[in-house]
Amino acid sequence: MTDQYAELDAALERVVEAAKAHLAAVKAAQGRVDDDDVWQAYVNLNNTSFAYDERLLDAFGEVTPWDVESIDPDEADQRFGGGTGGLGGADADPHPRVISVRQRRDYRVPSVAALLRVADAARRNMVPADEEAGDVESVGEAVLELLQAGDGSLSSLDVPELEPLDGLLTVSEVAAPLDLEAFEDEDGAGPFAPAPEDQLVGRLDEHPFTEEEEDEHAGHNH
Repeated sequence: MTDQYAELDAALERVVEAAKAHLAAVKAAQGRVDDDDVWQAYVNLNNTSFAYDERLLDAFGEVTPWDVESIDPDEADQRFGGGTGGLGGADADPHPRVISVRQRRDYRVPSVAALLRVADAARRNMVPADEEAGDVESVGEAVLELLQAGDGSLSSLDVPELEPLDGLLTVSEVAAPLDLEAFEDEDGAGPFAPAPEDQLVGRLDEHPFTEEEEDEHAGHNH
């Protein structure tokens, strides 16, 4: 039993040393997600944790909170690191084109007055108390205000004051990324217009639920 305790102590010590090495590698990488040393240290920490967990289970039927599986370092390098020891190695295979996702969603405004009130409230919440917020004066300005309050997320438009209509999302492969400086601020079409060499991968059509469909969908979730 003493030898068994010694093996457990040694296995635990290897976990501690692996954790320290992993932390040192992470610090040295300064946030680089493709650092080979971090990857190697991660695999070592994973495998030493797995080995300790197995020894503990065999000896006492006890387990650790670590839900890990053993990683084959060679197989992991080939699968995740391009075959050269780690993520993003010299043989990494970046895609030669850029993926462009474009979305359009339309809304009907049941009540202009109600939408303006919601947008006014959103603007006041964003403007410092010692500054004058000013009134929201148009439907377009109101929608823009809601988007700004939601950091540009379309989910910020999921309000009763806007009734969603059909929408469209496309995924394309393009030769070059978007260059915002190439378009005037007033140009709303240019940045979305496909170039001749762009390749449309596919599109997703969005259809809002009717009231009957929403009730049926809610019923299925209960």
